[in-house]
Amino acid sequence: MEQFFFSNWTSIARTLVIGMAAYAGLIVLLRLSGKRTLTKMNAFDLIVTVALGSTLATVLLNKSVPLADGLTAFALLIFLQYALTWLSVRSKTVSKLIKSEPTLLVYQGAFLSAALKAERVTEAEILAGLREQGVASLADAAAVVLETGGDLSILKNTSDGPQSVLQDVPLKQK
Repeated sequence: MEQFFFSNWTSIARTLVIGMAAYAGLIVLLRLSGKRTLTKMNAFDLIVTVALGSTLATVLLNKSVPLADGLTAFALLIFLQYALTWLSVRSKTVSKLIKSEPTLLVYQGAFLSAALKAERVTEAEILAGLREQGVASLADAAAVVLETGGDLSILKNTSDGPQSVLQDVPLKQK
């Protein structure tokens, strides 16, 4: 039963040393790769983030995985993330493969029912988002957009209208 709670001090020392070194290595690699590596997450970014966390846990707790192997895995994941985002900025085809497009959920004060169903968003969630932004009425919403990261963008009615910022959002009617 003693092994269940404590094996030996060497194991704890290894976890501390490898943990600090792996964490420092991960920080350095993330800083070298730039701000885009862990930005607001789309599905692809989430996968990379989870993979980095899993790799860190494996390096920390699995004595058969050397620190150098863990750092190599970090570097590989970050390089792949960097390469794919680099390609997505330069190729619309690659960008469409890895990123979703924003979806219009409310337009000119009216719910777009088909879009709400397709994106699995309820009218109550939209109304809550409107309240959070201080919009008192659905009629005061020029548009509500479900962004690629899952956030709702609320555009209030103005004299100029919402068209300028909606140029990349496909308009799909009810």
